[in-house]
Amino acid sequence: MELEVFEAGRRNVGEPIVLCHGWPEHAFSWRHQVPALAAAGYHVIVPNQRGYGNSSRPTEVTDYDIEHLSGDLVALLDHYGYADATFVGHDWGAHVVWGLTLLHPNRVNKVINLSLPYLERGDVPWIEFMEGVLGGDFYFVHFNRQPGVADAVFEENTSQFLRNMYRKNVPATEPQPGMALINLARAETPLGEPIMSDGELAVFVSAFESSGFTSSINWYRNVDRNWRLLADVNPIIQQPTLMVYGDRDAVARSENLAEFVPNVEVVTLDCGHWIQQEKPEETTQAIVKWLEQQGTD
Repeated sequence: MELEVFEAGRRNVGEPIVLCHGWPEHAFSWRHQVPALAAAGYHVIVPNQRGYGNSSRPTEVTDYDIEHLSGDLVALLDHYGYADATFVGHDWGAHVVWGLTLLHPNRVNKVINLSLPYLERGDVPWIEFMEGVLGGDFYFVHFNRQPGVADAVFEENTSQFLRNMYRKNVPATEPQPGMALINLARAETPLGEPIMSDGELAVFVSAFESSGFTSSINWYRNVDRNWRLLADVNPIIQQPTLMVYGDRDAVARSENLAEFVPNVEVVTLDCGHWIQQEKPEETTQAIVKWLEQQGTD
């Protein structure tokens, strides 16, 4: 198993901060934060997680469960000789950072997560729960119940799909029948405004044209397995935590975050889902300011 890893601020050995991307993303999604974090005295470590970029892409679906994904991050710390680090996650990266902190609490000293709050485990497996509430066309459910269908559509329309996905200020529209992300991949005209230049978008397009989408979608195909793997874990996150929401993000906020993450501080930015790319300066400022406060507490 090999990870493609980008880093900055190596002179700051001893202050590691690991940035974990979401889906369908890439280590490049943290490009705006890396220089400021290095300048603030951190050794910034940015992996393409398994299934992405030039990192390994195992073929078994179960190789993408939370034990493997969090194990990769532990192995990354071991590679650099770090006992622990601050972990930052966005979207699926946030889900992995929550899981890593539950499974390996001694390897995480602080948590910063964007968009995706802590998910209470509940009594019903997550995909089953989503299917009951949101139906079979909801993308988490669709990825599990119809494996390979969406993957093929995304791969046929990689550039168009990612162009249409990475938008901001998207106007509200009536829900269309069918699976929303498949519809998005097939839409010839994007809505809203782009969040990145054509050159920046090309980095993502090139990566997914090379890797395809199945390996990254396999993360979704382990959601219920992860639910089972976390059954006997202490569900409380004790580490100091910063939760950053976009107030126009479609991802729902947690109504009981502090019950499970008692040492949490919440920041809300005026943006949608792609927080660190839509509001790069504000995101960086929120992270650096919070980290400085932790250092003086």
